[in-house]
Amino acid sequence: MIAVLHGVSFGLALDMTLCADIRICASTTKFAVKEVDIGLAADIGTLSRLPKANVPMTFIKDVALTARLFTAQEALTVGIVSAVYDTKAEALAKAVEKAKLIASKSPVAVMGTKEVLNYSRDHSVQDGESLHGLLLFHVLTTRSLRPEIRIGLECSVL
Repeated sequence: MIAVLHGVSFGLALDMTLCADIRICASTTKFAVKEVDIGLAADIGTLSRLPKANVPMTFIKDVALTARLFTAQEALTVGIVSAVYDTKAEALAKAVEKAKLIASKSPVAVMGTKEVLNYSRDHSVQDGESLHGLLLFHVLTTRSLRPEIRIGLECSVL
């Protein structure tokens, strides 16, 4: 899932996009975690998802406790987004281009890569490698790859 942020990305906009695999935005995007301004702790997932997005805790606490606005450039610097484009139209075009590139890859490889990355975020390296091995075993035993790739993988496993 690729999210494109633009305009004002507060509250639910930020919560929903933190679930995306790739996040990009327009340079004019403004972000905030505003709940403390109305006497609440952010309740729809921001406080749980930002740390899982590998955003530095000091930045999370800064924006969540102060409710200050932050810019697209700050979001890029701390890793909330992976790219910033000049306009909404350019950001959308780049998202579509990226989606087409991903869609051109093996669906098995894309799904496996995403699964191992998501799992490894919350588990040890050894556990991540074990899952990767299970996925590779599944791919090899179900013959879901083109024959020339499968043969190459079988040789590299041996």
